[in-house]
Amino acid sequence: MIQRFFILCSGADSAILKSCSPGERTKYAGIGATVFFTAVMAFIASSYALYTVFDNLWTSIFFGIIWGLLIFNLDRFIVSTIKKRDSFKSELLQATPRIILAVIIALVISKPLELKIFEKEINQVLLEQKNELTLANENQIAQQYTPKIAELDRQILNLKNEISTKESVTDALYDTYISEAEGTAGTKLLGKGPVYKEKRDKHDASLLELQQLKEANAQKISELEAQKVSLQSSFDNQVSVSQPIIDGFDGLMARINALGKLPWGPSFFIFLLFLAIETSPIIAKLLAPKGVYDLKLEEEESVVKTWVAQKVQHREQLLATDTVLNRKIYGEIAEEEEIYRYKKQKAEELLKLQAEAFHDLQVKSL
Repeated sequence: MIQRFFILCSGADSAILKSCSPGERTKYAGIGATVFFTAVMAFIASSYALYTVFDNLWTSIFFGIIWGLLIFNLDRFIVSTIKKRDSFKSELLQATPRIILAVIIALVISKPLELKIFEKEINQVLLEQKNELTLANENQIAQQYTPKIAELDRQILNLKNEISTKESVTDALYDTYISEAEGTAGTKLLGKGPVYKEKRDKHDASLLELQQLKEANAQKISELEAQKVSLQSSFDNQVSVSQPIIDGFDGLMARINALGKLPWGPSFFIFLLFLAIETSPIIAKLLAPKGVYDLKLEEEESVVKTWVAQKVQHREQLLATDTVLNRKIYGEIAEEEEIYRYKKQKAEELLKLQAEAFHDLQVKSL
């Protein structure tokens, strides 16, 4: 049962193989097993690759089965169309396009499995890339908000400096009227005279202006701080909205690019392994000597080819004979007087009918 299934996978003619030796059947069963397991590997590889795209198990399995059947059909076609010839050079020339196709298939199959085999290393590369993207994303978003926040900070600092300047002026007026009262400056008269009162009034007026300035600037600073908080909240919101996009940066193309950043040696040898698996049926058929199956298949093809050639030649001879007979028959008919008179009579009747029909048409148009 298993041998018949693998022979079916090899694309060989089971009817011819039944009349061959057990060794011949075993050879083609081995070729069919290689084709089958290559399709299984293709199914696994494509399912994993598609899972990284769709992120859905059943969808990946469904399309993986379709891809595996496609690879199975291609490999079966490649193996079954290679015919043994008497010249190895002609066989190699015949197999060259199929080998190129096998190389392409091996590359397509091996790449998703490489992604799975080196998944941990690829995840590490992707993590580093995500961190770099996160920093770059924050810097790009910050470029939109940093100038605005810096302008608000400058305005807040100006308001605070304005208060500090006013405080310095008020403190200076305080020192002035205290010194006047102590007699250490100004008129240098001890006591609270008219000059002291004048300077005290200036200080009190400046102190009142300072309090009003503090209240007004405090209100302005509060509003500017609220704007800063709003801008910072908007900045954090944009960062949080864009972060899932960066976190989802692990699709198929991203993983392939990350795989390219790893050392090429292990990946290359995995590709060689699948290339050997994919081309092994072709190489086996090229290197194997012409067996009983090949001879019988060639005999059947020769029988069909000869039969078709005979049919074509027979039809060509029938056509040539029929052409000669038709020429002779119609040549003799053309010389008979009775046929001539009959044809002339019919032609005259046709011309009369055409003339009458033309006359009726012209009358209707008047």
